Amino acid sequence: MEEDSQTSDQLLDDEAYDDHVNECEQVLDIEDNEQENGQTSVSPHIDDQNGESHRSNYLPPVIGMEFESYDDAYNYYNCYAKELGFAIRVKSSWTKRNSKEKRGAVLCCNCEGFKTIKEATSRRKETRTGCLAMIRLRLVESNRWRVDEVKLEHNHLFDLERAQNSKSHKKMDSSTKRKLEPALDVEVKTIKLYRTPIIHHGNSNSNDGEIGNHIDQFKRLMLDRSDLDVIHAYFSRIQLMNPNFVYLMDFNDDGILRNVFWIDSRSRAAFRYFNDVVAFDTACLLNEYEIPLFTFVGVNHHGESILLGCGLLADDSQETYIWLFRAWLTCMSGRPPQTIVTDYSKALQSAISEVFPRAHHRLSLSLVIQSILERLGEFHELEEFGNVLHRIVYGSLKVDEFETAWEEMIQHFGVTDNEWLQSLFDDRERWAPVYLKDIFFAGMLSFSPLFEGYVHKQTSLKEFFHMYDLVLQKKYQKEADDDIVSADSNPILKTRCYYELQLSRIYTKEIFEKFQDEVEMMSSCFGITQIHANGPIITYIVKEHENEGDMREIGNFEVVYDKTGAEVRCICNCFNFKGYLCRHALCVLNYNGMEEIPFQYILSRWRKDFKRFYVADMGSNNVDITNPVQWFDHLYRKALQVVEEGMISQDHYMVAWQAFKESLNKVRLVADKHV
Repeated sequence: MEEDSQTSDQLLDDEAYDDHVNECEQVLDIEDNEQENGQTSVSPHIDDQNGESHRSNYLPPVIGMEFESYDDAYNYYNCYAKELGFAIRVKSSWTKRNSKEKRGAVLCCNCEGFKTIKEATSRRKETRTGCLAMIRLRLVESNRWRVDEVKLEHNHLFDLERAQNSKSHKKMDSSTKRKLEPALDVEVKTIKLYRTPIIHHGNSNSNDGEIGNHIDQFKRLMLDRSDLDVIHAYFSRIQLMNPNFVYLMDFNDDGILRNVFWIDSRSRAAFRYFNDVVAFDTACLLNEYEIPLFTFVGVNHHGESILLGCGLLADDSQETYIWLFRAWLTCMSGRPPQTIVTDYSKALQSAISEVFPRAHHRLSLSLVIQSILERLGEFHELEEFGNVLHRIVYGSLKVDEFETAWEEMIQHFGVTDNEWLQSLFDDRERWAPVYLKDIFFAGMLSFSPLFEGYVHKQTSLKEFFHMYDLVLQKKYQKEADDDIVSADSNPILKTRCYYELQLSRIYTKEIFEKFQDEVEMMSSCFGITQIHANGPIITYIVKEHENEGDMREIGNFEVVYDKTGAEVRCICNCFNFKGYLCRHALCVLNYNGMEEIPFQYILSRWRKDFKRFYVADMGSNNVDITNPVQWFDHLYRKALQVVEEGMISQDHYMVAWQAFKESLNKVRLVADKHV
């Protein structure tokens, strides 16, 4: 077990301060750049305490901020303090036992505390006021420095002039701050700050094109000040309502914002229950929407899409995706998805292989087919080609059938030399259903955008954040309504098959209705024939009328049944693709006298009584009884679980409310004993 060794306020000497100051001098000065480039300036920020006007180029610190190094974190807080009008110092720091490696630190306002008795006898003017403003930094497993405690309130007026002369700021010279972009041959240290320079999108002077070309060399989010204000306002507001909300920002070595990722506690908690299949949607980014939005999407027990995190990306490079996936994985407590479904991208494929090496990476079938038809847009036989392609992709039951039919198709339509088709065929094991039969998809072989119908090509960032909460609340309400309907409903049965009655009592309404269709279609199956037996394992052929209008169209479906474990598997693979048994498998179970569907084919993720607690699991229940911060964290998590349970129904609410009142009275009795 590690022990921390404490170090005093004097830990940083003048030389260390020089290092911090030199790095802060390299931070981009938005005000200077705007004046030099003839751009519209940022509206001045009026400080409430002293009425002075200054530009707010540094967002306030928030819990969850991460930095590449301790120096980066110190530099950020020092620059933020200087801009606001106060100075900082290192209140304390700690290192690993028997090592000089720093593990954590507390940076505070230099007005923190009061003079000691010895210091009070000196003639120096008292400057300390007992100010509590501070940030606590901790080195985390990713080898980054994370802010895990923040206090923003000061109990004194800000004094820009005095702050400029303080020890932490005295050598910072704003005239030496770098211009819009540094020379490429100059080594610049990385400072991961939550800010970005203003880039003007309107008409400008004659050198506008040169500046634009120069900026385009750098991967960046094309945001202006109003966009940054929208992001900051939303993050600040949501953190007040959702303490476990997390956002991360990625900056390049020049302090320029590249990527933003955010996730709330509900999404983090939902992933614990629905991590089997996740879709990663980058349609807005790849189709060059106004906002380069991405979303992580899962599917809940009603078969409805749920948000598991989202954000903005500067580009679709491997480096960008690796940063994002690592950030997302950290928020999910290091648990990767079992299967991840994406658009076609070599960069994505490489990033997923590196960050999620054990996950099944597959391509969205609908996006693959869409991309094929778009690439052949000028093809004169496109409609006929699309029909044949659809029949081959969805109708092939065996690998050799698919590959033979594909070859015949490209020969017939004369597209054998199409490089895009060839590249997709080479990667066919990632998208063609005939190759995916061992992977569970929960109905997500293809997926639709979560914000479909709300986000369009010209939707602005302001418009997006305006409707973002409304869309999510609508989805949350639908899930709650679906829960109530499923719990109270008694579906009308359409057959006399017991399998239908069995799952009508177990599955949610939406999933049961899909299964009910399979039960109904058992009537189209006939002629179950045993073709092979190997001990208890028997292979059958189930014949089916595939077209009600033409009884001559008959399909043959191979179904393997293991009597020992009551296991059944159909060549159509409905169970892995959709999460419930197909009509062919049900016919074989019935043929073998199975009165009920075996338990292994009744998935808990579809149950109407599936319990979810949408409170993020923020750690273990091990609490240091001497640490008040851990007291708060532990009690807060447990209280949220009671709140979630209390919102299930009015009866649950009344029980939870009564329990809270009783608990509060008991706690107050303990407090009275100490008076």
